[in-house]
Amino acid sequence: MSDATDPWLIVGLGNPGPDYAANRHNVGFMVADLLATRIGGKFKRAQKAQAQVVEGRIGPPGPASRRVVLVKPMSYMNLSGGPVTALRDFYKVPTDHVVAVHDELDVDYGSLRLKLGGGDNGHNGLKSMTKAMGPDYHRVRFGIGRPPGRKQVADFVLKDFSAAERKELAFLVDRSADAVECLLAEGLERAQSAYNS
Repeated sequence: MSDATDPWLIVGLGNPGPDYAANRHNVGFMVADLLATRIGGKFKRAQKAQAQVVEGRIGPPGPASRRVVLVKPMSYMNLSGGPVTALRDFYKVPTDHVVAVHDELDVDYGSLRLKLGGGDNGHNGLKSMTKAMGPDYHRVRFGIGRPPGRKQVADFVLKDFSAAERKELAFLVDRSADAVECLLAEGLERAQSAYNS
């Protein structure tokens, strides 16, 4: 069982490379980048896994501060589980201290949902993580909504946010980063009541 001194592994899910950077599927990377900025760190290549990491602390100085490792897997979305599990083991992080930040089709754009455990809902990053370490990790689900009309899901998630969506995107990424910080500092129930929408 985990305790307050255990580190947290915050995993932003996405695909590496400039072609994918602004895609809906890469919103996890966007949130991880913002959290890295907040803790004053820069992503660097991990020694132990195909990923980029930043180590630091989230929260006010003192006992409420949480040790974190921010992670962006560089393996492509459908292979995220390998690097995440390698880093979880290297940093000795309990699985319930792993947080995946990811895009979610079944949540409307602009809404967030936090939860512990559950299915992968067809999300290849979650599918890979769950296969590698089981389902008992936290998720911060960033709503992107369903594709319009008959548009294929794969095409939709691998496209950039629309012009209308981009007007709100910075605010929503900021709110998602706040939700991660709240989860670590105050626990899942408080974070859900504050940020689930």
